[in-house]
Amino acid sequence: MDAVKTNLPGLFVVKPKIFSDQRGEFIKTFNEEAFSQAGLPFELAESYYSTSKKNVIRGMHFQTPPMAHTKLVYVTRGAIVDVVLDIRKGSPTYGQYAVLDLSEVNREIAYIPVGFAHGFMSLSDDTCVVYLQTTGYSPEHDAGIHFESFDMDFGVEDPVVSTRDHSFPRLEDFESPFIYKERSGL
Repeated sequence: MDAVKTNLPGLFVVKPKIFSDQRGEFIKTFNEEAFSQAGLPFELAESYYSTSKKNVIRGMHFQTPPMAHTKLVYVTRGAIVDVVLDIRKGSPTYGQYAVLDLSEVNREIAYIPVGFAHGFMSLSDDTCVVYLQTTGYSPEHDAGIHFESFDMDFGVEDPVVSTRDHSFPRLEDFESPFIYKERSGL
């Protein structure tokens, strides 16, 4: 496993180990010891997946403290433009975002720590996105930022977006509960 830094402190792209033979492939998406050695703490509490049609935008999602979580996100079928927005007060990259290309072809995994909003746009029909999280879903801590409130251009005129995702506040109106800690990058 290789953990590659991005332009946002704390956000990593993980390149998993892939084992191939005449039968196909075996891909190790998580190993506690390997993540710990790479400085990426992660204790799994919940796992789920979503399927999306082409041009569906989901996001920008997160949970607030005390139910905030770190996420691992990867694609098992299809492809997405994955977007991660820094919403940590005091961060040198507050309001900036990273764009990651996650797909069944590159098999990369986004390691998204607490203090980031996450969303994506599906690039193909029947895309399957897997999420591993360090806390379970908590409706009273479920939150988001409107996907059009920062300068990310998904490049689609009429994306398919839920009513819930349209209802999120704009980044400039959001009062973040997340504080950047320089020493740990969190």
